[in-house]
Amino acid sequence: MWIIIIVAIVVVILLALIGLYNNLVSLKMRVKNAWAQIDTQLKRRFDLIPNLVETVKGYAAHEKETLEKVVEARNTYVTASTVEEKAEANNQLTSTLKNLFALSEAYPDLKANENFLALQTELSGTEDKIAYSRQFYNDTVQMYNTAIMKFPANIISGMFGFKEEAFFKIDESEKEPVKVQF
Repeated sequence: MWIIIIVAIVVVILLALIGLYNNLVSLKMRVKNAWAQIDTQLKRRFDLIPNLVETVKGYAAHEKETLEKVVEARNTYVTASTVEEKAEANNQLTSTLKNLFALSEAYPDLKANENFLALQTELSGTEDKIAYSRQFYNDTVQMYNTAIMKFPANIISGMFGFKEEAFFKIDESEKEPVKVQF
């Protein structure tokens, strides 16, 4: 009789540990999926950038430095390997895109160009999707990081090497208020 009770207790504990492990694996996969969603939206953004740059080139040939910075920021992201490096490269690209759109104010013909307007609208929609994807990623990372720190899951996470994931952070310069001048 005692053996049955002991075996039942061991089985219940084992099932609980398996459940905790499987939950951590599921959360880890959600984090990877959330990052893949950001990556997908950034790829979409990067596919739009060459078209946008070519459209602007026709109107603003002497603004070569700004255009080169946009292309350079895009290439920096492509070569980045970690979440932190990709986040930094993304922030750099966001900053240079702001400069590119500021150029359109100096060129009324460019601002009225249908291709430029369509690309600007498409890029703006993509930026919204990127922002949503970043928020979803950070929410997912927060759930995962919390789960691996809670007891008794922290024992399982330590035994099986589940590590804390990094949040997608914005650059400090992105937190500064936008200056509008008339």
